[in-house]
Amino acid sequence: MERILDRINYPNDIKNIDPSEYKALAKEIRRKLVRTVSETGGHLASNLGVVELTMALHLCLTFPEDKLVWDVGHQSYVHKILTGRADALWTLRQMGGVSGFPSVAEDASDSFDTGHSSTSISAALGFAKARDLKGTDEKVFAVIGDGALSGGMAYEAMNNAAALGTSLVIVLNDNKMSIAQNVGGMSNYLAKIRTNTKYRDLKLSVEDALDKIPVIGDPIAGQMRKAKDSLKRLFLTGMLFEDMGLTYIGPINGHNIAEMREAFETAASLKNEAVLVHVITQKGKGYRPAMENPELFHGIAKFDIKTGIPEGSEAVHTDTYTDVFGKWLVRAGEDHPEIVSICAAMPEGTGVVDFMEKYPDRAYDVGIAEEHAVTFAAGLAASGFRPIVSIYSTFLQRAYDQMIHDVSLNSLPVIFAVDRSGITGRDGRTHQGLYDIAYLSSIPGMTVMAPKDGAELSEMLDFALSEMDSPVAIRYPRGEACAFETDSVEVEYGKAEVIKEGKEVLILAVGEMVKPAVEVALKLDEKKIRATVVNMRFIKPFDESLVKELTLKHRVVVTIEDGTTRGGFGEQVGAFLTAEKISVKSFVNIALPDAFIEHGSRDELFEKYGLDTSSIFDRVLDAYLKSK
Repeated sequence: MERILDRINYPNDIKNIDPSEYKALAKEIRRKLVRTVSETGGHLASNLGVVELTMALHLCLTFPEDKLVWDVGHQSYVHKILTGRADALWTLRQMGGVSGFPSVAEDASDSFDTGHSSTSISAALGFAKARDLKGTDEKVFAVIGDGALSGGMAYEAMNNAAALGTSLVIVLNDNKMSIAQNVGGMSNYLAKIRTNTKYRDLKLSVEDALDKIPVIGDPIAGQMRKAKDSLKRLFLTGMLFEDMGLTYIGPINGHNIAEMREAFETAASLKNEAVLVHVITQKGKGYRPAMENPELFHGIAKFDIKTGIPEGSEAVHTDTYTDVFGKWLVRAGEDHPEIVSICAAMPEGTGVVDFMEKYPDRAYDVGIAEEHAVTFAAGLAASGFRPIVSIYSTFLQRAYDQMIHDVSLNSLPVIFAVDRSGITGRDGRTHQGLYDIAYLSSIPGMTVMAPKDGAELSEMLDFALSEMDSPVAIRYPRGEACAFETDSVEVEYGKAEVIKEGKEVLILAVGEMVKPAVEVALKLDEKKIRATVVNMRFIKPFDESLVKELTLKHRVVVTIEDGTTRGGFGEQVGAFLTAEKISVKSFVNIALPDAFIEHGSRDELFEKYGLDTSSIFDRVLDAYLKSK
């Protein structure tokens, strides 16, 4: 029997589907989403929640001419299916396959590459003004989640949209969540709109009644307008958006295609104004495990469809770096009442849940608002507290100015726990943590550290808390925490650790790269080439005296880091050696290229970009042989 999905092979094919088949099509899409993500991993709950919403959008828009900008973009799987990529979805998030986020290079129907939150309205407004300047007539829609409305950029864009007076439709996908439960005033405001159904029922009748109130003479016209506005605030929803200069429509059932289609077409017909359509959806809809635990199924590994249990969850659990950080935070919180924890909408992902439960008065999830998180921490630090700010590397880069201006300029003792540094894997270009070494090292007064294993992460956190009175960033990778069998020397400010001594090749390794550096040194031993391996520990300031001393004793100097080459640790070492007029027969800087790194497993990406043990060994051996 032919599936309805078999008739959708190109953009806009949904318009050839009879409305009587929409319900069945939605069911087929959900079945495909569950089956695909169970095999590939990915963002499931958010996509299950926008099936009907995406169908309604595709019925109103024509691709690729019209522009649809997804905020974050992890909920774009349904859009990919409806633009003819259903058969390729089995390659989702696999190297060389379909991206888990919108990708212009992948398909012209993806209007804009996205991966971070609160950006869609700004980008869509740019598309809308470009349309006006060119004199074309395409529709421009932005989809943004309620969780993303905790990000200040969304309000900057809405404010500007009202001022520019261009035709733009903003679809607010309200599912009561970002990744974790939403927090803050906007969340509370939207909750009131959702629950006050009488407001929605009264909306049209009240507006009609107010418009019929006569105005007798100019002298009282102004007073009557004020009276109408006051009455609207009593009876009508969405006045916050209306007061910002947007036209508000909603709330609307986000699983009723006909109702959404009518609202979208009405919104698109309004000329020279920005319209916000408030749509309420259920995250995880159609798959019980995802409905019951939407946070787990926000981004999930492969799982068993029948049980919803992720692959490998029954295996013996080994602590990840995130686990190590979370356990340290709870222990440190017992002895240090001045510690406060700050995260940005990802308490589970950054490992602070246990601290939040034990010390709720000292734990703050500020929502998707990284800039605010950092300056909020600055205010707490200036008042005598010790904020621990835990944010993924890719998201912390959004708060670069705040780290410079509000934390470092004031020399405040904020500790940044920079999770998911380096290659993170299948989320691809927008989520790789490649730039933190470069951007953190550029900040005056910022100390930057990287542990070689889980135990050293705890030691570095202890050191930062007890010994530092200025900002510190500790970067650590995703995944299982490495464990060296030998005891480490005590952490000392700015000092590196010599792990293995040799005389011909000097390997200076950063963080996660210490383990492959040791493996490379052991392989070199087999060829009678003795290598010194140094765990740098401190990226800024790095141990210049040790580097100088050891460089003078070795023919080949190698730096290894899991960050971008531009502005990275290797470039810093190279610049130092040049400034000191120290020459070596061969200097090898092993790092990631000055490029955006695509999606794939971490192992695949390490191998592709030459950061696996075998590739590093080949480069080091080649450099050594050429130096003879």
